[in-house]
Amino acid sequence: MNLPPLPPLPPLAIRILVEILVIIAAIWDIRTRRIPNWLTFPGVLLGVGVNTFLFEFSGLKFSLIGLGLALGVYLVLYLLHAMGAGDVKLMAAVGAAVGPASWFVILLLTAIAGAVAGLILVAFKGRLHRTFANVGIILTSLGRGRAPYKESPELDVNTDQGMRLPHGALIAIATLGFLVAELRWAPR
Repeated sequence: MNLPPLPPLPPLAIRILVEILVIIAAIWDIRTRRIPNWLTFPGVLLGVGVNTFLFEFSGLKFSLIGLGLALGVYLVLYLLHAMGAGDVKLMAAVGAAVGPASWFVILLLTAIAGAVAGLILVAFKGRLHRTFANVGIILTSLGRGRAPYKESPELDVNTDQGMRLPHGALIAIATLGFLVAELRWAPR
């Protein structure tokens, strides 16, 4: 089976920026369950700035498309109370730095990391049955055009009733894994 190629390897300055950004965000999120604005806003500005410096107008366009895509996807998750605002801003910074194609791969890897970590957590806590019931609530709620958190407080990241994972750590795992894979397999 032939897999599609990875997006091109980002320049070293972008890789270092993203690595520092997600590592600090992961540590902060694990310790405090928050990702601070003092980290994410400069991350967005540096992502846009470095791409613009390196590639001029095409770098600016590339960065803004990555930023917009990340904001668009994660803003929906935030409005559904499935993600915190810090997670949205962190992914926006990552999108601004790596651009749309790489960001999309990071999104998929983050979803896989979250699914695996979530299944391990619910199995460990003995909540597998309740979690599958919540998946049913999510699907039926979305099918009826309602936000799932309105059906069950467990599905609202803003309450203490649900089980939560530090999403910043999952973003870091996915981003670092992606960058390592790119070093090995991406076109140069």
